[in-house]
Amino acid sequence: MNADVLLRLAETLASRRKADPEKSYTAKLFAKGPDSILKKIGEEGAELIMAAKDGERDHIVYESADVLYHLVALLTFYDIGVEEVLGELQRREGTSG
Repeated sequence: MNADVLLRLAETLASRRKADPEKSYTAKLFAKGPDSILKKIGEEGAELIMAAKDGERDHIVYESADVLYHLVALLTFYDIGVEEVLGELQRREGTSG
């Protein structure tokens, strides 16, 4: 598995921007605006922290996926491509700090 899964997720989320909020969780999230997405990132981030404190590997993986999903939703909301973030990570690769 590689970054392609994030790119496919971003494509799926972008396709839900105009979907019916009654039929799509993602469309509902977008309809509520950035504050709703940010709240979910905060909630999922807190759940990830608790999972990590408990040291439960499967729970950490599950909560990490939730954080990534909502992060990609935020990027999509602001028309920022996942590839832009991956490019920034690549730019930082090999730098100390």
